[in-house]
Amino acid sequence: MNVLMDKDADPGVLRDKRIAVIGFGSQGHAHAQNLRDSGHDVIVGELAGSDARARAEQAGLKTCDTSSAVRQADVVMVLVPDEIQAGIYDAQIGPHLTDGAYLGFAHGFSIHFKRIVVPKPVNVFMVAPKGPGHLVRRQYEAGGGVPCLLAVHQDPSGNTRELGLAYACGIGGGRAGVLDTTFREETETDLFGEQAVLCGGLTELIRAGFETLTDAGYAPEMAYFECVHEVKLIVDLIYERGITGMRESISNTAEYGDITRGKRVIGESSRAAMRQLLADIQSGAFAAEWVAECKAGKPKMKELAEQQADHPAERIGRQLRALMPFIQSTR
Repeated sequence: MNVLMDKDADPGVLRDKRIAVIGFGSQGHAHAQNLRDSGHDVIVGELAGSDARARAEQAGLKTCDTSSAVRQADVVMVLVPDEIQAGIYDAQIGPHLTDGAYLGFAHGFSIHFKRIVVPKPVNVFMVAPKGPGHLVRRQYEAGGGVPCLLAVHQDPSGNTRELGLAYACGIGGGRAGVLDTTFREETETDLFGEQAVLCGGLTELIRAGFETLTDAGYAPEMAYFECVHEVKLIVDLIYERGITGMRESISNTAEYGDITRGKRVIGESSRAAMRQLLADIQSGAFAAEWVAECKAGKPKMKELAEQQADHPAERIGRQLRALMPFIQSTR
């Protein structure tokens, strides 16, 4: 594993270059402010009159519409949601890119699945922090950073990797570590993690556990505490110490139940389902489904989200969280 730090980067690669950050959402607000505080020339591209543009101006950043930001910039970082990137690129970014410009992304979806095809004379790179924007900003302000992934898709200028590394360090990544990857690897592993483990797998496991207990007659409050509330305790231990370290921190009874029962729940059928999820990601089937869903106005997504928001675990959770004012949102 080759881990790059601040000492490995040449911040001079970005000297005298203006960076346009397109989008001032979760990642955009962190990138723009961290780069500015690192001494770089930053401009934010956002819609006139939008709340996001007002927030950027309140943060002391220069703003303008996206097309103007691209025309003024040497480096353009696209930080709007995946589903609208292609439309914004076609209308407001692509027509204004010049040969030798640098175009960056924080996720490889649009490039890897060819939703965006960039002319060969344009350099294309990715800097993907492994954490949400509020954490990227908070860690930077505290003198630390969040690890970043770095990839290069096109390199006509011959220094795109060096520029990407300097960019990663500008947002704080070089304080924690920057790792090389590819657009394909980052995109496919990121989608798989979201679907099979971090979001899809975890939320369905939580609901299944909650339903198993309540169907057996246990109080929903008890089911919530055991299958929802305490997930954070275990995840935090894994985050800090790994799985082995987590097991060293829980009771012997809990550890024995973990290592002897876990595979009964996540057995071969679950692994087969994971392999199919990965195959759908690799083939582009999931990307095509998601693009079609967005074009239709996301009807399936909205219907399923509404159904799951009314799940008994959600209803009891809202009541129990109201009893715990120490639980505060970090967003």
